[in-house]
Amino acid sequence: MLGLAVGSFLNVCIDRLPSGMSIISPPSYCPSCQHRLAIKDLIPIFSYLWLKGKCRYCQTPIPQRLLWVELGTGALFVFLYWHYGLSGQLAIATFYFCLLLSLMVIDLEQGIIPNKIVYLGMAASLIISAVTGLGVVRALLGGGIGLVLLLIPALVYKGGMGWGDVKMAGLVGLVTGFPLVLVALFLTVVSGGVVAGVLLLFGLKKRKEPIPFAPFLSLATMATLLWGNNILSWYLGLIAI
Repeated sequence: MLGLAVGSFLNVCIDRLPSGMSIISPPSYCPSCQHRLAIKDLIPIFSYLWLKGKCRYCQTPIPQRLLWVELGTGALFVFLYWHYGLSGQLAIATFYFCLLLSLMVIDLEQGIIPNKIVYLGMAASLIISAVTGLGVVRALLGGGIGLVLLLIPALVYKGGMGWGDVKMAGLVGLVTGFPLVLVALFLTVVSGGVVAGVLLLFGLKKRKEPIPFAPFLSLATMATLLWGNNILSWYLGLIAI
């Protein structure tokens, strides 16, 4: 239930932050008829289903993304609780996962990565590293590596990599730290390459048509936070053979 409620809040952030709107004011309203929504219109999942995916006041279809983000966030909370148990790690992981989920959806919908979210994540990751003893130096080293490794292709191949992607890579490095940033970027490149190849193969994307990069960075970072140490140990054991 907490995950569903947070998912509803993430939808507000996804809708408003890219356009510079406040996430507090004005209260939730229908973007089509401008009617302020009542509490009964804002119950996660249930309101969408009860209203059959349409605004109560003007019958304009409600974007399905609102439903999927709420469901996805709820599922993430359940999975993270199962993985970490009730602990400080759970709190940190849920914060990072919500941040990454928001960036992923915004990039998929609008093709941008808002600085507000990236900078918030950077500041929070440094505070978390300092408070929890995870290591500010390790976080800064990871952030620097992530930033530089994506800055190079952005400079060499004009238009091939957006500056938002570069900044987000720095965020990924701060979150995962060194050396796990290498795992996150490796998973990003592999997954992005595979998906891009499939899209090109089936004609779903043209060669020069941009593909959002934040979803791959987000999912790779999530996987690294969960299993990065195991992946790194497996790889080091593989090359040592």
